[in-house]
Amino acid sequence: MNVGIVGLGLIGGSMAKSIKARTAHTVFGADLDAETMTLARMCGAIDAPLTDENLPQCDLILIAIRPGAAIEWTRRHAGSIAKSAILVDLCGVKRTVVAGIGPIAEQYGFAYIGGHPMAGKERGGFTAATDSLYVGASMILTPDKRTDMQLLETLKAFFLDIGFAGLTFSDPEEHDRIIAFTSQLAHIVSSAYVKSPEAQRRRGFSAGSFQDMTRVARLDEDMWTELFLDDADYLTRELDEIILHLSEYRTALKAKDGQALRALLKDGREKKATAGGH
Repeated sequence: MNVGIVGLGLIGGSMAKSIKARTAHTVFGADLDAETMTLARMCGAIDAPLTDENLPQCDLILIAIRPGAAIEWTRRHAGSIAKSAILVDLCGVKRTVVAGIGPIAEQYGFAYIGGHPMAGKERGGFTAATDSLYVGASMILTPDKRTDMQLLETLKAFFLDIGFAGLTFSDPEEHDRIIAFTSQLAHIVSSAYVKSPEAQRRRGFSAGSFQDMTRVARLDEDMWTELFLDDADYLTRELDEIILHLSEYRTALKAKDGQALRALLKDGREKKATAGGH
């Protein structure tokens, strides 16, 4: 199978490395950064650059760039995509991207499905990409009424081959609602938490809790700004929720109310037990 990958950062680069490490597929890759393209060629993550000439030969196209850019790339290249091809975007939000790419795919006659690999690191770029990033991870897909079973079987085999533990099916609305809580809120809280003046004076006083809370504050602000704004309705709802709960802790502390504080902590512990570890 010929696989085209648009964007060779952490997500796309790890896709390329995983495919070459675990399958016999041919990988064509594209990235705006010339150094990234050189590195990808030299380390064998791609067989050749993705070009206007070989794009029509691709059986599977993975788009691993920001939402707006993903829609624009598809719009510009739709006429060169084979009608037998499957296009999967790997963006972190689904409503805006599916609404943008879906009609283009329908117009030009190729198959499209929204996707989101549930894996990542705090550092981005091709140099952070690894062929093990997706091992044991979940691959979210958002099928719709046009998605046939053969397409899903093809994608399931492909994603399992490169290390994913399984597929999770969702619709764009549900995906964006849940991801606002499980991913985006955590990035905002981490970014806000590390702004305390104490963060600069903590040497010798920090351990695992600090590392856990601050890990994802090292983010790409351009990408996450786009993701947050595309999901602003659900994300603000989650922010309102956490602000409400934080204010409950503050109220108990200001009142020196041990009973209320203990009840809040107990409630949190029990909810964590119910939610599980992942």
